[in-house]
Amino acid sequence: MKAVVQRVSRAKVTVDGHVVGSIGPGLLVLLGVGKSDTKTEADYLLDKILNLRIFADVHGKMNLSLLEQPEPQLLVVSQFTLYGDCRKGRRPSYTDAATAQEAEHLYNYFVERAQSSGITVATGVFQAMMAVELVNDGPVTLILDTAHLRY
Repeated sequence: MKAVVQRVSRAKVTVDGHVVGSIGPGLLVLLGVGKSDTKTEADYLLDKILNLRIFADVHGKMNLSLLEQPEPQLLVVSQFTLYGDCRKGRRPSYTDAATAQEAEHLYNYFVERAQSSGITVATGVFQAMMAVELVNDGPVTLILDTAHLRY
């Protein structure tokens, strides 16, 4: 799995002109599922995201995780294009991306696990054409990948 994680002061996702998910301060996660990913990768990635120490403590240092925020909020948006391979030619290849059915299953699993952690979770709509708006706080943007778990 791959994720682009952005610390935001606010974010929302719109489908057909309607807001389907929005958060205040928290994390926006663009989540991509690879064809060899399993629940193991989803669990690892969620744990990593929830516990990343990227929020400021009382001294202004990035020492606190999302779980340590007063009102932790997470917006999860499916993003298969994270698996676009642009090494050859000019058109990305998505051969490493999971099928839509496999990806939706793991995306939903990831979201359900996040919800069970007790935080506020908002989402986009799987396979929909979405408009994502955000105000990146910092800016803080991290790229996470679970490929190392397979070695």
